[in-house]
Amino acid sequence: MSEKAMKTAVVGCGAISDIYLTNMIHKYHNLEVVSCCARHLENAQKKAEQYGIRACTYEEILADAAIEMVVILTPAPTHYELIKQALLAEKHVYTEKTMTLTVAEAEELIALADERGLYLGSAPDTFLGAGLQTARKAIDDGLIGEVTGFQIYANRNMDILASIFSFLRMPGGGVGADYGVYYLTALVSLLGPVDQVCALYANPRETRTNVFPQSPEFGKEFTYPNESQISALLQMKSGVTGTFSVNGESMLKDLAVFSIYGTKGVLQLGDANAFGGDVRLTACEPENPFEENVVVLEPVSAFSENSRGIGPAEMAAAIREGRRHRTDKRLACHVLDVICQMEESSRQKRFVNVESSCEKPEAFTDWERFVKSEA
Repeated sequence: MSEKAMKTAVVGCGAISDIYLTNMIHKYHNLEVVSCCARHLENAQKKAEQYGIRACTYEEILADAAIEMVVILTPAPTHYELIKQALLAEKHVYTEKTMTLTVAEAEELIALADERGLYLGSAPDTFLGAGLQTARKAIDDGLIGEVTGFQIYANRNMDILASIFSFLRMPGGGVGADYGVYYLTALVSLLGPVDQVCALYANPRETRTNVFPQSPEFGKEFTYPNESQISALLQMKSGVTGTFSVNGESMLKDLAVFSIYGTKGVLQLGDANAFGGDVRLTACEPENPFEENVVVLEPVSAFSENSRGIGPAEMAAAIREGRRHRTDKRLACHVLDVICQMEESSRQKRFVNVESSCEKPEAFTDWERFVKSEA
């Protein structure tokens, strides 16, 4: 890529910021990270010194006309206000998942971005990784024939995770918005938007005990008000139906099942919270349906390691080229809508329509242009 690198600021200097900063500075050559900020300035100063950028306040970032894009890495409850301020300051915005807490907030921000001619994107960008893009190509190439169904079942241990990460106890910290969002975004990127849902939400224990020995709250009780379990039936707008479940009352190591079923075969995918992972194709020869042939598909890109930041990089390229980007705001809004409607379905104990929609992102075939040359 030959276009001018986009001057970018990072908002939020928590644990996830290290991989974003590392990749956006060293891996993607169309981004120029110039500054960072945090709620506590001393945290921003530490990151700034570590990565050779400038620490400043959010107000200073918004007032800097040279900064074209902000990447927001703060907890979900802060997203709406931070995004709105950035859009009003004429900045393009990319945010960690979820874009906002409610669909109404997301739609307001989408309208504001459109009104001002600005780009708004949202993670997870893991669907741009080698694993899910390999599965996308297999589906597009007809390797499993016509898609007829899917199964997603992922596990977590919310006792441990909510003990370590207090933001999981905040609104938007449940297993749907914080974890299931990876699988739902992956699903929509492969099969298109969701039409209706029927779900059950559960949280067996709103009062939990901190089980992380390194935590200053170790052994103390805390309130966890969010859902820890989801069991759902989803019908896509294409008519394909499948199941989606997340169980936060299990073990910490992710042993997820993510399968796409077709008339000619089955794809078994890896962790949607990762960029790589094997994609296995099981197919049978038409003349011998009793004999299985299992192969691990060759990855279609080099983005198998943690490549967070490819979302902002791809969005920056789209801004320069005046095209729609793949981590589009309407994709993020639709996935948020699916999560919200699953919760509504659980309350009403019935099927609920998902009124929003989005375009399926284009396959990420031009990934090589984003990799910074070692020369």
